[in-house]
Amino acid sequence: MEQAGDILSVLARKLPDEVLQEYFQGLSPGKVRKILQEAVAVLAPPKKAEVKPSSQASLWQDKARDWQGKLQGKTLYLYTDGASRGNPGEAGAGVAILDEQGNELVAAGKYLGQCTNNEAEYRALQFGLAKCGEFGKGRVEIHLDSELIVKQIHGKYRVKHPNLIPLYRETMQRLSAFVSFKIRHVRREQNSRADELANQAIDEREK
Repeated sequence: MEQAGDILSVLARKLPDEVLQEYFQGLSPGKVRKILQEAVAVLAPPKKAEVKPSSQASLWQDKARDWQGKLQGKTLYLYTDGASRGNPGEAGAGVAILDEQGNELVAAGKYLGQCTNNEAEYRALQFGLAKCGEFGKGRVEIHLDSELIVKQIHGKYRVKHPNLIPLYRETMQRLSAFVSFKIRHVRREQNSRADELANQAIDEREK
């Protein structure tokens, strides 16, 4: 049936008007072409487009699916650190992301220019959340060694410094995009990987 429809479609498009008038007397060429096209629609209806599930959603719904074949489970563990040499001074952000099995999925650093330690900490957290967003918007557990930032996000400390207020607001907005998040303070030695990446970003900029 589909092949017959293809043949009729070719005839409708290719046959000259003179031929149509000769074989279908009493009908205009336009009318004949319309009849042929209606027959094509019956014999070979258009194929429905295949609907594929959202790859972003499936990353968090199916443990068998992952990002670049690495993600195991549905929770990401984010470690971030901001470093500033001079406070304010040359600054960098470091990010390490692990899955539930402890596999390191992301290790990245970013040069931040001139800023304070606290500004660097917020910007490092935002950098890490952006990296987590590449996996989807599922559950994320965050670890950083800035007690101030953690307590501000928990609402235990007020954000008073004018330079931190917009950074705090943007961070809270980004956090709200995830299904759920937890954030906790860790000792510096437990955040050594992110610290290493933050300082590496500054070192590479200074070369």
